[in-house]
Amino acid sequence: MKTNDPIAPGHKYGLHRVLEPAGVLPQPAWKLNADPYPLESELLIDVLRLNIDSASFAQLKEEAEQCPDRIKQRVMEIVAERGKMHNPVTGSGGMLIGRVEQVGSQFPNRPAPGTKIATLVSLTLTPLILTDIHHIDMKTGQMDVSGKAILFQSGPYAVLPEDLPESVSLAALDVCGAPAQTASLVKPQDRVLVMGAGGKSGLLCLYQAWKQAGRSGQVIALESHPDACKEIGALGLAHQVVQIDAADPVAVYETVADITEGKMADLTINCVNVPHTELSSILATGDGGMVYFFSMAVRFTTAALGAEGVGKDVRMMIGNGYAPGHADHTLNLLRESHPLRELFYRRYASH
Repeated sequence: MKTNDPIAPGHKYGLHRVLEPAGVLPQPAWKLNADPYPLESELLIDVLRLNIDSASFAQLKEEAEQCPDRIKQRVMEIVAERGKMHNPVTGSGGMLIGRVEQVGSQFPNRPAPGTKIATLVSLTLTPLILTDIHHIDMKTGQMDVSGKAILFQSGPYAVLPEDLPESVSLAALDVCGAPAQTASLVKPQDRVLVMGAGGKSGLLCLYQAWKQAGRSGQVIALESHPDACKEIGALGLAHQVVQIDAADPVAVYETVADITEGKMADLTINCVNVPHTELSSILATGDGGMVYFFSMAVRFTTAALGAEGVGKDVRMMIGNGYAPGHADHTLNLLRESHPLRELFYRRYASH
């Protein structure tokens, strides 16, 4: 960025990085200026790894017919075109880890150069340049890369802990808003339904729900993959574990009605990474209950009009990736649960 920019040292929300369309914030913008020259309010990061969000990576794999080279090409194209990793199909991105390279004098809580951090904001609003993608983990959506990124002064970050592998920390921090917000939603006697319970956000939300409602309430896990169902069962974090397609609203409704004897869920947490699960979540929730949509595959017009169409009086909450203390909260869940931590190690620790 030019030092004589008329709004230097830079707007705290990154407005100075928006190229098109004019007048919008970086997240909804089509294209950002990703020049790796930080203003005084910015942090420059030497990027080491991207964690593509689950919905976006599932779409990229389908589009590329499971070919890593084609995924690499597509990600490089998106970043070059948009100045950020903002999947134009799903509208989602992910997050990154890297080393602090340069810190502007007006950046708050200034980390020392060389510090390894994880950004706690979406790649959809993070100015990013990629020079190479070295490796793609086809199971986790993590990519070893070379590149540069800019963090605005409004963007939270977490210093990577020394007691957990980087890839495990990255996987957990990518979804750390979900268990933190789950903690504020679950009441002890609630019937809690977690859809997509076998993914990283689903597992963390399931553990949080079990902590708060496992003794006096009811916790139900829905998951489509049989191996993940077995893993959930071995963890002992749900009263019932059901293998089911969350995109089949009738099947989900009938299953939950049978388990709850028609009472339905007080709280439904949607962590599914595929589309068309809105009505399943709504039908599974009792009148007056809450649906918490953390999934990036959810279409909120579909949810709003769908609830109206089936006459359901449910509150619906958009999953916000930010909550105060969410990073420490989530990492502490892994520290306090040895079985959950071991599962994250098996899935996400680099080998």
